[in-house]
Amino acid sequence: MLECQVHGAEDLRVVDVPTPQPGPGEVLVRLGAAGICGSDMHYYFHGRNGSFVIREPLVPGHEASGVVAGVGAGVKRVKAGDRIAVNPSKPCGQCAGCREGRENLCSNMRFLGSASVFPHMHGTFREFFLMPESQCVPVTTGVSLAEIAMSEPLSIALHSAHRAGNLLGKRVLITGSGTIGCMMTLAVRLAGAAHVAITDVVDHPLDVARQVGADVTVRTDQLPKDGRLSDLIGEPDVAFEVSGAPSALAACMETVRRGGIIVQVGTLPPDGMHLLANQIMARELDLRGSFRFGNVFDHAVRSIAERRVDVRPVLSGVHPLTDAVRALTLARDKTVSMKVQLGPTEA
Repeated sequence: MLECQVHGAEDLRVVDVPTPQPGPGEVLVRLGAAGICGSDMHYYFHGRNGSFVIREPLVPGHEASGVVAGVGAGVKRVKAGDRIAVNPSKPCGQCAGCREGRENLCSNMRFLGSASVFPHMHGTFREFFLMPESQCVPVTTGVSLAEIAMSEPLSIALHSAHRAGNLLGKRVLITGSGTIGCMMTLAVRLAGAAHVAITDVVDHPLDVARQVGADVTVRTDQLPKDGRLSDLIGEPDVAFEVSGAPSALAACMETVRRGGIIVQVGTLPPDGMHLLANQIMARELDLRGSFRFGNVFDHAVRSIAERRVDVRPVLSGVHPLTDAVRALTLARDKTVSMKVQLGPTEA
């Protein structure tokens, strides 16, 4: 079988390796679709994702769907031929975060496609891979495997929406209209938001954001000189900062109403940033973090499988594993693509 290995910056090799066999409690999954995430691009283009540095060949990928090709002894949740979504998180279930029901804050998390541990936790950019039964969620409706693979990014958005509290009837601002920004649009609509405004500095993702339900889209780099975002969208109740740009967080703090809530979803620069923190005090703003996702993955799978949300406008195509480098390069170009995915070699 073929798998993609990243050996360092801009060094990806598609190699032929033996197909694994499932042991007790394990599921052998044949890849359906695997989304290319920002972390995957960091590993390929830079050889690292933040402080996580590649120390051995790493198989990236954590947004995946597939078809069960075989099961080990004792597996009951799925059977051969089932179409599944893959939950990339494996919390320990014993640490303080897990015991409090905040599995995403697990201090011993094993997350697919990550160099955060050594040996690395290899991911899903390969034709076949083994998964624990508990991380395989069966899908019985007719949605595509490409859609099913969007369960992980939707989970991030659902968790972030939960961090904001009750959104019913609220006015929402989302800064950044890439894949997660569009997933946030779907998630807050699902939670009952009355109005959604979303910003970016590129037209293509804003076009997609309108397709998934944004009421207003704004190119923040084209605001009039001395113009304020609130002049166009009013003062929202809740803001989700998704882009990871310091200027976007500043805009959220400036635009959200007094007493409003800001949820930081995007990854800000690791070396810090200048923050007008007195606004938090003087305007009684709540600034909250949101990291990965907790126990919402099954809900995300059901929402996509039942088309309670429609992720199809965000999909930009599935490319064969043998074309991984071109797919990664395409995924980085937000002027023409959104969610680029990898699939079996015959895709």
